[in-house]
Amino acid sequence: LYISVSVSLGFCTTLLLTQTPEYILTKTNNKTEILCELKQEHTGVYWYRWSQDRQHFEFLVFSNTLGKATYGTNVSQDKFSVREARSHSSYSLHISHLHPFDIGTYYCSVSQSSQLLLGSGTQLRVVDALPLPPKTTQTPVSKKPVLWITKSKAASRTG
Repeated sequence: LYISVSVSLGFCTTLLLTQTPEYILTKTNNKTEILCELKQEHTGVYWYRWSQDRQHFEFLVFSNTLGKATYGTNVSQDKFSVREARSHSSYSLHISHLHPFDIGTYYCSVSQSSQLLLGSGTQLRVVDALPLPPKTTQTPVSKKPVLWITKSKAASRTG
């Protein structure tokens, strides 16, 4: 119940926290970055991960305005790091050595008036191979004659 209240509250306050990108699809062993821009006073940024599979909301790391990081239980400092930019108005979460276990929705968050305001969330998917269509330099050349033949056959049928 607490999580759903926090998440809905976060969606209502996205003007205060701008989180990008909305989706990340990347390969195993890659690294990635999530950006959080803040438009209010704060003491630092919290990062959380919601895992749909495990139905678990996990605290990852808190980075204060002095750049000191506090990590959650069993959270690897080699995997997660926070970098601050533009005088405390922008923070980025860097995740390295990505693995399918890292799949989830990541949220940046700030504390305000004894409550947590969440960003809009970034869905991260990690796959062994990206689902891209095969591309070769021959493809456009071979397609044009096929389209032309198809059109001419259609024209001859109607005529």
